[in-house]
Amino acid sequence: GDRDGNPFVTSDITMDVADELRMTLMKCYYHDVKGLQHKLTFKEAEEILKDLRDKLYSTMFNPAKSISYEEIINPLYAVRELVVNSYHNLYLKDLDNFIGKVNIFRIHFATLDIRQDHSIHKKVVEAVLKKEGIISESLDELGKDELIKILLHENLRVDARNFKGEIIKDTIRNISQLKTIQSKNGEEGCNRYIVSNSEDLFSVLFVYGLFRWCGWEDQNIPFDIIPLFETMKGMKSSELTIQELFDLPEYRSHIFQRNDKQTIMLGFSDGTKNGGYLKANWSIFKTKEKLTAICKKNSIKAIFFDGRGGPPARGGGKSHRFYAAQSQFIANHEIQLTIQGQTITSKYGTEEQFIHNCEQLLTAGLSRNFMGKENIISAEGRQLLDELASISFEKYNELKEHKMFMPYLENKSALTYYDKANIGSRPGKRGTKKKLELTDLRAISFVGSWSQLKQNVPGYFGVGTAIQALIKKGKLEELKKMFREISFFKALILNSMMSLFKCCFELTTYIREDEKYKDFWNILYEEYKLSKEMVLLISDFSMLMEEELISRESIKIREKIVLPLLVIQQYGLQKINQNTRNKRTYEKIVTRSLYGNINASRNSV
Repeated sequence: GDRDGNPFVTSDITMDVADELRMTLMKCYYHDVKGLQHKLTFKEAEEILKDLRDKLYSTMFNPAKSISYEEIINPLYAVRELVVNSYHNLYLKDLDNFIGKVNIFRIHFATLDIRQDHSIHKKVVEAVLKKEGIISESLDELGKDELIKILLHENLRVDARNFKGEIIKDTIRNISQLKTIQSKNGEEGCNRYIVSNSEDLFSVLFVYGLFRWCGWEDQNIPFDIIPLFETMKGMKSSELTIQELFDLPEYRSHIFQRNDKQTIMLGFSDGTKNGGYLKANWSIFKTKEKLTAICKKNSIKAIFFDGRGGPPARGGGKSHRFYAAQSQFIANHEIQLTIQGQTITSKYGTEEQFIHNCEQLLTAGLSRNFMGKENIISAEGRQLLDELASISFEKYNELKEHKMFMPYLENKSALTYYDKANIGSRPGKRGTKKKLELTDLRAISFVGSWSQLKQNVPGYFGVGTAIQALIKKGKLEELKKMFREISFFKALILNSMMSLFKCCFELTTYIREDEKYKDFWNILYEEYKLSKEMVLLISDFSMLMEEELISRESIKIREKIVLPLLVIQQYGLQKINQNTRNKRTYEKIVTRSLYGNINASRNSV
């Protein structure tokens, strides 16, 4: 469902995936019913189970055919009543186990989330209003109130076949077909629409309007429209955005239909790319507090869905530590987070791993309520965090604006090879521009490239400078106290330590001799050394990750294993930059090296 994260996802693929999920589930149900038939052989039950098995079989291979949840569960309850009343609970445990599966997976198996970028919805709305003659060229022709009125009240009907431009047609097709997906897989099959790069109330209203125009009734849009605030600008305006939405009676009515819950996503990945490590994480923390207060004021339950990646630079690190450190002013009715693809198996692949990691998240949510003063950040502490965030952002922003920033990534890292790896969920950038720009760059490839260089810049850059600046103001003891007493600050520093520990500047010391890039490399190296020195100073640690020796050794072993592959990658990049005769061969080597490096590092992208 994520067409923003994977440019190869189309409306056809979304429908195919929904059908495949349902049909695969029916095959599983079919085999379970068959197993029960072999055990429950008395006539009354046999007839009910045979009828159910035949219905399931007809839906296993034909996407046009479906079966309702009630058509599956009601016969099973009928058989259960027979078993309890007439056959001494024979094989009741097996039957209850199957009923439990049906109640969990129903007819959808897994829920699909739809995700698309705000800019795409803007293009689609513009195309629709242009076709209807409401505007001649641009949405800028309309005032804010006028556009809101059109999106909430104008009764239009759109058909994808009447539009040009594949992305516009596909977006309309997709929203129109969501009704079909829900009719086949139930509402649980697909009920959330995430809007990437949300910046104002139109990020949500464009989607709301498109649902209306694609045939959904105003009072029956069974979808949570979820704004994803992932830039500094988006987070800054999020408070106003959410309040403006709640002030609209039509949207408030929609929220009432959704059980008075508003799900909000905050993007750690793009936030860090945009604002640097400290600024992004502290901004997200404060944004959550503000949004919680707004939702509470409007009698709405705030649900935060965290777009967290693998490494600390994308919101990763220790999930338990992160959620246990949230303040009492942040809603914690539910914990929703994204899981990095290559760690799903290692975290949830077995029953024991699944239980352990779910317990970690559950206890993190509970422990926050028992931490008392540890999770309360004083006014002085908040002021210090504001200063740290501001100084680190200035340092990081200075780096971003350096004339060698993008050329360094393009020529000295594996950045441009993410596209060549042809992994749809790991695109190099948004859009099709030939020139590589930071704004279009996907956080996955951005953070991953620094990780492949073993420089991990987004996970610490600016931290050392910020801490040093406050120490020069005589704030060392306050910083040490914050590390000891404020669990959120400690979590930030410990995660940054992980990024620093994974650095290996020795891998790229040859760049010191490169006339073009040596100064830029030295900027990175100096900040790395300073950050390492400063985090050790305020933590009173003698080495990085001193409190996490098992994780430290695990990282050490993996980094040692992957180092030869990284050396090969750097050698390949050097040869490519020299325009050697075997350039294509070296490009293949660099591309292939990505796979091993990403998987070995576990949380590198």
